[in-house]
Amino acid sequence: MIRTSDSLRLALRAITAHRLRSFLTLLGIAVGIAAVILLTSIGEGVHRFVLTEFTQFGTNLVSVSPGKVKTSGPAPTGIPTSVRPLTLDDARALQRLPHVTGMSSLVWGNTEVKGNGRLRRTTINGVGADMLRVYSMKLASGQFLPQDESESARAFVVLGAKLKAELFGVENALGARLAVGNLQFRVIGVLEAKGQFLGIDLDDAAYIPTARALELYNRDGMMKIDLTYEEGVPVARISDEIIATLKARHGREDFTITTQEDMLRTLSNILDILTLAVGALGSISLLVGGVGIVTIMTIAVSERTSEIGLLVALGAPRKTILGLFLGEAVALSALGGIVGLALGFALAQLIHLLLPALPVHTPLAFVVFAEIVAVAIGLFAGVLPARRAARLDPVEALRAE
Repeated sequence: MIRTSDSLRLALRAITAHRLRSFLTLLGIAVGIAAVILLTSIGEGVHRFVLTEFTQFGTNLVSVSPGKVKTSGPAPTGIPTSVRPLTLDDARALQRLPHVTGMSSLVWGNTEVKGNGRLRRTTINGVGADMLRVYSMKLASGQFLPQDESESARAFVVLGAKLKAELFGVENALGARLAVGNLQFRVIGVLEAKGQFLGIDLDDAAYIPTARALELYNRDGMMKIDLTYEEGVPVARISDEIIATLKARHGREDFTITTQEDMLRTLSNILDILTLAVGALGSISLLVGGVGIVTIMTIAVSERTSEIGLLVALGAPRKTILGLFLGEAVALSALGGIVGLALGFALAQLIHLLLPALPVHTPLAFVVFAEIVAVAIGLFAGVLPARRAARLDPVEALRAE
């Protein structure tokens, strides 16, 4: 009976006896593992980046848009098919709902603004006085739009950080007059820099009262109404209250509700599938590495036929022979997995250093799973050659010498 320590010694000796061949074999596994780690790290990094982008405005957010997106069947006879706009009265009714902590009705467009002798075309956002609370934004100076009655909102404007710098430079913009289209406004505040959201520069914009934006763009209703609600309150309850309120006002459900929670869940599922897809793409290299192990172990069995015959003749059980060759295959794949993990992690960090804007994150679960996969590949790839070695007839094997 061969001791376990002797079996390990024999397996390691077989690997080190052909260093170049063993290195090339484990390199195939290493490249596959490195590809999986690198691609899944990039996929997971993008996943986190996108979710961070969407949650920078908070997670307790519900949006109401005019028009029903999910509709089936013909419209009932006698009911008009035109979409009823969301009005300022609708927005006020929703703001009074229980558990609602903030409301901002939105209208936006692209318009020329003129101030301090400079002209610039930019995004104009018609918003409510609760916008800072709703979108988790902050003021750099001055104040935000006051809680005026919607229809009689004063002609005040708050500038994004970039727009302020473009029009006024380092000068103080507070109190300055600003022409927005054919309307005149007075600057009362400047927002802190917020950066970009999915390619939209939030700092290169001006914020005016919703009623003034409706006048500016000659619109009858808002593009959407955003609401925030208390922590711990189920979003389904808020949605039901919104539906009940607007149906009572409109006579039918001619609007669409989008919750941040549902959007994030759907987005997360899509990104998870994307990460798995790129990981599966990288795992093709692992299959190539597995084929390499099968090839090398088959050659090893042919080269060591006489050694196998001698071991069997001396009384070594066939399961010991099986374990010996399986051990070699698993050792090669495990070593390849470790090298691949180090290589993949190093490449991921290098990419992050060279391209800081590209988020890269390597979860520990992926590292453990990749090493398990490497060992499993070695185990499965070594089964056929190991079984062939264990089934050799000792007399024929010794004669092969």
